[in-house]
Amino acid sequence: MRGEGPLKVKHILISQPPPENDKSPYADIIKQYNLNICFRKFIKIESIGAREFRKHRIQIPEYTAIIFTSKNAIDHFFSLCEELRVEISEQMKYFCTSEAIALYLQKYVQFRKRKIFFGKHHFADLMDVIKKHKNEKFLFPCAENHKREIPQMLKQQKIKFTAAPIYRSVPEDLTDLDIQNYDMLVFFSPFGIQSLCQNFPDYTQGNTVFATFGKATLKAAEKEGFKVRIKAPTPNAPSMVMAMQEFFENEGK
Repeated sequence: MRGEGPLKVKHILISQPPPENDKSPYADIIKQYNLNICFRKFIKIESIGAREFRKHRIQIPEYTAIIFTSKNAIDHFFSLCEELRVEISEQMKYFCTSEAIALYLQKYVQFRKRKIFFGKHHFADLMDVIKKHKNEKFLFPCAENHKREIPQMLKQQKIKFTAAPIYRSVPEDLTDLDIQNYDMLVFFSPFGIQSLCQNFPDYTQGNTVFATFGKATLKAAEKEGFKVRIKAPTPNAPSMVMAMQEFFENEGK
């Protein structure tokens, strides 16, 4: 943020793709505080490819069940299978963290209740289902830098599984942005912070307000020396929009 004097936030950059429709969760605060909010992806997901996957010596047909925690994982997994010319058995069982992810499987798999299982939303919910199928040999397609909590939970329950890194997050090219024009930058993952530093190696925060979602994102920002003013989630502000609302209300007092 340029200039001195009282804090004033007008131009905000959200490090996410634009909303798919007009029902943006930010619509109310845009109107209430007369904000100019720009959405821009800071990262993109890319497959590691068949050649790199082979180095892990994972034979997909040896597994009897697959765990999916995102639509990205589904897309990259079946794309990889096609590249490897691997046919998935009709007897394969699928375990998804939510019904939405399970329904997305219909893009690649005929939906049958006897082989597709899902939790309510969190992986802990899905664990209750997985424990009923302990005899299966699970494959967990994931990102290279996946959260360690899921493998730890599987190990604790003595589930036979293999984590299979099949995609990675890489920085988008943001060099067309005038990053210093924004009074607030909003981040949702450590990769967003990494992308900022890679695209703008000489960037200095100055008075720009940083907002981060999640402990890992906060830690990544602070590690780079950035001061974070808005931290979400909190008991009072479980979403980023609510955290921003709280910030603007406090600044206006």
